[in-house]
Amino acid sequence: MKLKMMKTILTSALLTAACFALTGCVSTDRSDLENYVADILARPGGRIPSLPPIKPYEAYLYQSGKLELRNPFRSFFQKNVGTAEIKPESDPEQIRFTTEILTHNREELEQFELDSLRMVGILENNDAFWAIIQDVEGAVHRVQTGHYIGSNFGKILNIQEDRIDLREIVKDSTGRWEERQATLALSEQ
Repeated sequence: MKLKMMKTILTSALLTAACFALTGCVSTDRSDLENYVADILARPGGRIPSLPPIKPYEAYLYQSGKLELRNPFRSFFQKNVGTAEIKPESDPEQIRFTTEILTHNREELEQFELDSLRMVGILENNDAFWAIIQDVEGAVHRVQTGHYIGSNFGKILNIQEDRIDLREIVKDSTGRWEERQATLALSEQ
């Protein structure tokens, strides 16, 4: 009991001493600060130098000495699509597929195979469904009708509560493009 009382008294004394020490550090004299501010304000103002002239842009046309060198200004991603293999034919359907493949902007989920993606849920907003997709790295993505997923140019046609209906564009054994229907079902896990 006496030990507790002594600890309390000692703690109170230390706190009081600390308060007095900190109070001594606070000073109301600001004359040095006011003198410094007055000195800065008393200095004459100057003119800001003008900006240097802007040099006009000069376009540069890249030309390699050898034809087999890759153009460094073209995207790597489009080269992997196989643009060199695509040969539009007189068939309007083949031209339509080729145009869609070459002109649509690649989306993040197109770098994964369709069977490696998992539909883990849906969101409904103003009578429109958004599907929640998890990729192989565990990242979660939100997709809507019209987005592309999978490596075979899979365009989302319809999102339902239990699945996503898509249309993929793949090459057949003769090298011609054809449509294929695919479905990504809601994952149970």
